Amino acid sequence: MKPRPLLVFRPEPGNAATLAAAKALALPAYGEPLFRIVPRAWEGPAATGFDALLIGSANVLRHGGAKLGAYASLPAYVVGEATADAARHGGFQVKAIGSGGLQNLTAQLARDGRRRVLRLAGDEHVPLSPEPGTVVETVVVYQAEPLALSEAGARLLGEGAVVLLHSAAAARHFASECGRLRIACDNIDLACLGPRIAEAAGSGWASVASAARPDDGALLALAARMCQTARFGETDAKKRNAG
Repeated sequence: MKPRPLLVFRPEPGNAATLAAAKALALPAYGEPLFRIVPRAWEGPAATGFDALLIGSANVLRHGGAKLGAYASLPAYVVGEATADAARHGGFQVKAIGSGGLQNLTAQLARDGRRRVLRLAGDEHVPLSPEPGTVVETVVVYQAEPLALSEAGARLLGEGAVVLLHSAAAARHFASECGRLRIACDNIDLACLGPRIAEAAGSGWASVASAARPDDGALLALAARMCQTARFGETDAKKRNAG
């Protein structure tokens, strides 16, 4: 059976990276950004009030601007190697590199005795639950501007496809675009980075599934299986409803 096409809708440069990884797996992948990442005017508190910096995306380093330099003295706790590389290039001392989201770094912060933590983030960010005794203050330094789905993307979706979704904002915007363009959802399978994203996508899709781990490798492995099936089977949404 011919694999179903895989559609990738991340902002750049993540879109190009995921698209290249998908093609390396011989998946019939197509990509276009549904968001554009842009800087946001921001004012941050004095670095002296904090003992650590928390960064969940390399977009913070790409779009935070010159004001980031005020926090270069703080040890940086980051998610992912790409973010760590961007932080080092920006003159930050990377103390710890986490995977699977910022929440997984909260225990490390507590073990290291970090009590006042400054989180630099985008306008769409996941709430954190710090360990007792740790306070996290969030400052937004960039935002994602939604883009319209192209005619080429809409045409591929109309023929049936598997779609990668990396964020709850992407899930909501993608669903909105399908509604605006009157694209039938019951021939589209969603591969989501996590359950919160699957929930944000809503209902009516052919199937919805979440990656075993919140990283691109696990998401692409899931998508590869989904591309080989006309219907992935019981969806996460059906399981939740049954429960």
